[in-house]
Amino acid sequence: MAQTAKPQPGSRRDAQRNHGLLVAAAREVFAEQGVEAPLDVIARRAGLGQGTLYRHFPTRESLVEAIVAERMGEFLALAEAALAEPDAWTGLVRFLEATLELQGGDRVLKEIFVRYPPGEGSLAETREQMRSLFEKLLERAHSQGALRTDFSLPDLALVLWSFAPVIDATAETAPAAWRRHLHWLLDGLRPDAATPQTEPALTEAQLTEAMRCLRTQRFQHRR
Repeated sequence: MAQTAKPQPGSRRDAQRNHGLLVAAAREVFAEQGVEAPLDVIARRAGLGQGTLYRHFPTRESLVEAIVAERMGEFLALAEAALAEPDAWTGLVRFLEATLELQGGDRVLKEIFVRYPPGEGSLAETREQMRSLFEKLLERAHSQGALRTDFSLPDLALVLWSFAPVIDATAETAPAAWRRHLHWLLDGLRPDAATPQTEPALTEAQLTEAMRCLRTQRFQHRR
C-alpha cells in the first residue's frame, strides 16, 4: 500500500524564509524601478527562481498586497490613537504628521496607494477601515468646532496627495520640509482662519476620476 508523502522537515520554515526574501526584494526593486518593475528581476534579487516567486505570489497584485500588509496596520493604529486623543484637533494634527512621516520614509507605499485604487483586490477591506477612521477623525473635529465646516473627506485626500511632490523634491536636501508645508496648510483648516470657498468639495465620482487621471499621468510612461 502506497504511503502518503510526509512534508520534508523545515519545508514550512523554508517557505516562510522565501516569502520574506521575495517581499524584501520586491520592496527594493519597486523603490528603484517602480511598482511595474519586471517580476523576474525581483526573483533574481531574492536569489530564487521565478517558479518560487509565482508559487508564493501568483500575480503582481498579490505581491503588492503583501508589501502593504506589512505597513497598513501602522496606519490604522495611528488613526485609532488620534481618535483616542480627547482634543480632536490635536489628534488630527498628530495623525497627519505621523502619516506623512511614514509616507516620507516609504516611497514604495506611497506609489502603491496611487497605483492601486480603492475597491481593488483584498486591500479594499483595509482601505474601507481607513476611510471609516478618517471620517470619524473629521467628524470629531467638526463636532468640537476645531475644523472648518466645509472640509470633507475628499478634501483630506487632496491634502495628502499634495505632499507627494514636496516629499519627493526635498528628500535629499531637506527631508523634513514637508512639516513646514503641513503647518502652513493646517492654519487654513482652522474655523477662525477660514477663507470662504467658492468651489465645492469633490464628489465621490469626481474623486475617483481624479485618482484615475493621477494614475494614468504617473504610470503611462512605464507601459
